[in-house]
Amino acid sequence: MTALDTVLAAHRAYLLGWDIGSPVSPGLPTYRSKVPHAPLNGVLRVRGPAPRDALAEARLRLADVPRIWWAGPDSDAGTADALLSLGAAQVAHMPIMTVAIDRAAPAPVPAGLRITETTDLPEFVTAYARVSGIRPDGIPATIEREKAFSGDGTVVRLAGRLDDGRIAGTAVAWLSHDLLVLYFMGTQPEHRRRGIGAAMTRAALDLARERGVRTAALVASAAGEPLYHRIGFRTAGAFRLLSF
Repeated sequence: MTALDTVLAAHRAYLLGWDIGSPVSPGLPTYRSKVPHAPLNGVLRVRGPAPRDALAEARLRLADVPRIWWAGPDSDAGTADALLSLGAAQVAHMPIMTVAIDRAAPAPVPAGLRITETTDLPEFVTAYARVSGIRPDGIPATIEREKAFSGDGTVVRLAGRLDDGRIAGTAVAWLSHDLLVLYFMGTQPEHRRRGIGAAMTRAALDLARERGVRTAALVASAAGEPLYHRIGFRTAGAFRLLSF
């Protein structure tokens, strides 16, 4: 297994932790959280089934939820283009980025910010939902799925709080396959451009290093990619996110 294969396996393990029991097969693993937010339901890869057959099966498994297809290096070559020919639309191109934690750049914690682990799921989910685009009516289901999360690894939720106690930044540290993979990295809009995102990233890297993890990875948004480059992350592959 290559380093990229390991990152992809850890990524699949995290999203499968949101699944409420949809059928899973190695060639067409799907996850269905029932949260009305497409990235929390979808198809993780297509390996083996013909794209048209994969589309028919995925529609059966995920009929009642918005969903996306992760077409990346772990799918058969040509999967994304085949799905586009069947009517999919590409909604994002997201680089898969990695860094050796000991080589990552430092990031100071802005004045007035305190980063700690949190177990207050309603507060934490409400904060990341605002940044991630989860609708208010989807927050209760997201909280319930976070409570029931069951994946092959360990989740640590980090909140960056201001002096008044409000959450300004969030990070989910997923420790799996001897890696740290980051999710729900976000800064509240009114607190951006203060270095909070970099500090949250660095805090997650430090936590992982203390637990013996040496490599970190993430799937970057267009807005976050420059920040992660500055910290030292480099592109190892990419996902094309598709939707029907």
